[in-house]
Amino acid sequence: MGKNILINEKGVALIIALMMLLILTLIGISAISTTTFETSISGNERVGTDAFYASEAGIQIGLNQLPDTKPIPVTPIGADSSCWSGSPLDKNSPLNLRSFGLYPKAGFDVSWSFKRFQVNTTGMSFKGTKELEVQTRLGPFGSGTQYNN
Repeated sequence: MGKNILINEKGVALIIALMMLLILTLIGISAISTTTFETSISGNERVGTDAFYASEAGIQIGLNQLPDTKPIPVTPIGADSSCWSGSPLDKNSPLNLRSFGLYPKAGFDVSWSFKRFQVNTTGMSFKGTKELEVQTRLGPFGSGTQYNN
């Protein structure tokens, strides 16, 4: 009564080969989608880095023009990047660099003071933007009463 079902094994190799082909196809599709995703991530990282360096260039322009607080106009850095003072909304009318005036500093008497400034810039590259804000001080400057002999 015990019939052996596996006596006729014709076609088993075909089924196993098709299953292996299906598994390899799924692995290939997964690898392609992962590669596409990673390429997109690295492209976005490059655009962000370029925008950061454009914004950093704007900071350097602003620091070089202190204590003058005129705005940094839209300045092309390269064929695809630029910088300006202010936020992305201020691209068409950049903002002045901000001055916080004179302030005393520990270790200096009242006849000396420092000037404090804030520089905000935005860098753009391929539609990617980065904003930077830097606060700096210049000095010491003579302030208060100076006695001359």
